[in-house]
Amino acid sequence: MTLLAAAVVVHDRAAGRVLLLERGPAAKFGQGLWDLPTGKSEPGEPVTRTAVRELWEETGLTVAPEDLSLAHVVHGPWGVEAPNGYLVVVFEAHRWRGEPCNREPDKHAAVRWVSTGELPGTMVPSSGAALRRCLAEGPGVWLAGRWSQPPAAGQDTPRPR
Repeated sequence: MTLLAAAVVVHDRAAGRVLLLERGPAAKFGQGLWDLPTGKSEPGEPVTRTAVRELWEETGLTVAPEDLSLAHVVHGPWGVEAPNGYLVVVFEAHRWRGEPCNREPDKHAAVRWVSTGELPGTMVPSSGAALRRCLAEGPGVWLAGRWSQPPAAGQDTPRPR
């Protein structure tokens, strides 16, 4: 079965920043890389509920499901705990409540606001591609099995055929 997950781009447009997590040494993958708040859906859980839950669990921020908009979809043929592939629905939120904090220090080394003009080069590839596409062009799709690698910062994003 394909693993379903959700991620959230918390985008503070007024300040020109997004919220990122640095994956810690005990993370299941991507140790030391920056990532979006992301997590797996529970069986039968709507993906919007997954996004709300994971954002709260990882950062302490609360967002209403109606304040989420589709930003990107990522598909991969395999992944950690996803031998049959994964599908990540990436949402963007411009409204939230609370101040971000690291609620999972066993998984994340840091939770921090980052300028949209100075995104780290060391991001989980699919999250970095989704974030750059979201900020530059709006909703899109990244098919990990089709493109050999996500675009590097500053490069044009390939268009799906």
